[in-house]
Amino acid sequence: MREELDARLRQELDATRAAGTYKVLRHLQGPMGPEVPMEGRGTILVLSSNNYLGLANHPEVVAAGKAGLDRYGAGTASVRFICGTFELHRELEAALAEFSGTEAALSYVSCWNANEGLIPTLAGPEDVILSDELNHASIIDACRLASRTERRRYKHGDMADLAAQLGETKDKRTRLILTDGVFSMEGDVAKLPDIVDLARKHRAVVMVDDSHGTGVLGRNGRGTAEHFGLLGEIDIITSTLGKALGGAAGGYVASSNEVIETLVQRSRPQLFSNALPPTVASSALAALQVLAREPERVARLRENVAHIRARLKDAGFHALESPTAIVPIIIGKTADAIAMSDALLARGIFVTGFGYPVVPEGTARLRIQVSAAHTRDQLDRVVAALREVSEAKAKARA
Repeated sequence: MREELDARLRQELDATRAAGTYKVLRHLQGPMGPEVPMEGRGTILVLSSNNYLGLANHPEVVAAGKAGLDRYGAGTASVRFICGTFELHRELEAALAEFSGTEAALSYVSCWNANEGLIPTLAGPEDVILSDELNHASIIDACRLASRTERRRYKHGDMADLAAQLGETKDKRTRLILTDGVFSMEGDVAKLPDIVDLARKHRAVVMVDDSHGTGVLGRNGRGTAEHFGLLGEIDIITSTLGKALGGAAGGYVASSNEVIETLVQRSRPQLFSNALPPTVASSALAALQVLAREPERVARLRENVAHIRARLKDAGFHALESPTAIVPIIIGKTADAIAMSDALLARGIFVTGFGYPVVPEGTARLRIQVSAAHTRDQLDRVVAALREVSEAKAKARA
């Protein structure tokens, strides 16, 4: 009976509260940007958003979403192959393929959806999956759905381990190497040139989830592949429209014509769920156009990242190294990271604390996420608030 289930869940939730690891949803009262009104908090400075290029509330992006709603309505009302697909989706997918340096692309309602639609579709009993142990949860769950396929994990960024496992699986029909482009909790970047070299040597296929690299890495924001001079040389790219590219929702797979057509024919999320809403597709297409016209947004993002990293170092904080917009500061205990996040919020700074099970025990952290839309004064405010919170914590322990 549900009463018994509710009682058990209530005990588990109470234990989470007692441990200081309970997550609280913060309710925003305006569009996402560097500063946002928050219920009960007034206007707060946001450094916990994936709005890396400041496009979430860009006038052209918002106007495009409204125009898409006016022209195409609220949604598709069915699956694409059943009731037809809007020409808007074809236009967006062509733009995403060009952006990714691939022959074709296919949109999904999220990158999670894209990963779960791609991996079980491509991997069968004769194949093997080789996945970095720190890959995103969506890749992990997608691998679980490929239940008929041998699934292996290689040590994070360990090319010797990956090479050994490729050698051990040379009898497999297809060896599919899966990696994040940018690892979201660490902020580090995949060793993509080495992975591609190994894949060529062993005739393997490389799939990169570039959700945190899209719009961030590369001279023109075209992601991890562009960052390493490998644009057009990655077999399969999945990514999101819900971070740097407008921040609404949506994801995509970019690859060869054959891979994309196979997904159209067999990918279960494509066959059994509606397409990306026209408002989101329109906004994402506009975001791509703004990025192509204004690559200086990417340069400004890098300048902001360099600025806050320098200020943090001067203030005595050690942030994990990364060329991306993710700046993690290791705290240790989950409860301590959440307490520091709460203390920052009391000072008008929204930086999220992450702990177990998102990251391993003992490695809880504050994850600062920088935007091209932040000003230097705003970034300096963050460092000053961090210093205050850290000093207050030290005094409390003394």
